[in-house]
Amino acid sequence: MSSEQLVRNCAPTLAGIKTGSLYAIQGVDMDELKCDLSALNRTLISKGVRIIPLKMSDDKVLIYIYRPQMLKKDLSDPNAQEILSELGYSLESVEVSVVELILRLRSYGSFPHEIGLFLGYPPSDVRGFIHDPNNGYVMSGYWKVYSNEDKARDLFRRYKTCTREYERMLMAGRPLEQLVV
Repeated sequence: MSSEQLVRNCAPTLAGIKTGSLYAIQGVDMDELKCDLSALNRTLISKGVRIIPLKMSDDKVLIYIYRPQMLKKDLSDPNAQEILSELGYSLESVEVSVVELILRLRSYGSFPHEIGLFLGYPPSDVRGFIHDPNNGYVMSGYWKVYSNEDKARDLFRRYKTCTREYERMLMAGRPLEQLVV
């Protein structure tokens, strides 16, 4: 797992402006990945970031990098709690909710729609997507937006700018550890 992959796919989370990010790695040696994840977590946990495998198959691993404190805040939103409760989540703790998400990911053939809540998407957009993923959205970018288009457009712009800047700093020789704030 390279620093370039992390920055390309997760810069807004590394920068602290997004709750979580997902990305898939293909053709990876599982033993090597476990070592990489352990080393990254030793570095990132002190900066408030965790990185875990959500789903693994023979040749592909879905990685989730997130900020537990931001996720706790996001999942404490009454609208987010309502969605998760309706879907059978226990709401016991953030850690338990992440485990429940992992179990759902591993048992479903597709992504559970509520995953957006774990990535920092607004609950209104997650609910809109759950209700009708193909219609009713006003724009599409990092996610399908069903309300607050201007706010989403601004966030998308910030995420894109952040990713470009992080890629630039990494290419200039800044180590990943210094990019995580």
